[in-house]
Amino acid sequence: MIRESVFSQQAKIPPEAIPGFESINRYWDRLHNSFAAKILPGEYYVTFRDELVVTTLGSCISACIRDKVFGIGGMNHFMLPHTKEDVAYHIDAGPSTSASRYGSYAMEMLINDILKNGGRRENLEVKIFGGGKILQNVTDVGERNIQFVKEYIMMEAIPLLAENTGDIYPRKVVFHPNSGKVKMKKLLSLHNDTLLKREEAYQHTIDDKPVNNDIELF
Repeated sequence: MIRESVFSQQAKIPPEAIPGFESINRYWDRLHNSFAAKILPGEYYVTFRDELVVTTLGSCISACIRDKVFGIGGMNHFMLPHTKEDVAYHIDAGPSTSASRYGSYAMEMLINDILKNGGRRENLEVKIFGGGKILQNVTDVGERNIQFVKEYIMMEAIPLLAENTGDIYPRKVVFHPNSGKVKMKKLLSLHNDTLLKREEAYQHTIDDKPVNNDIELF
């Protein structure tokens, strides 16, 4: 009993996060018997620890990227903002569209922190999830997110190992960067509208303040 009590106390204290990620919600996941970092729309998390990265996706997209040799990796959670240039949001149209700049920024922030903390570009691999059609007032946002991330991955020549995208369902994604394993569950029903409200609020935020891409990749 004493040993179990000590372990329980230790389990409440996650390992030290990489600098810059201290604000991410981290907790002990009893189901997976592991520490986990939960990311929300607009967030990302990178780790070299033996821990999980968890999120729930609706129309948003997540890229799970890792260095397959050194085991450092992470996950992002983003969507493209709506702009007047939506008809030409493809990244091969150049960096002039604010939608493509925002998407590139979300991907490059994740990749940059992986490389900055010991990863190597030639070792990167990716799995992608999300892009479901769940926002009733916007019919194509999920598909736009899927197409963007696929084009980005192709242009950056990062091997795409797996994907589960589209459809009409939200998804819960659990990523273990050390091993590269991903567990994904389609949520056939939502118990409340928290996910919808969260994505709608996030969409309004990025529509009002699109991000300019000025990050320098390592």
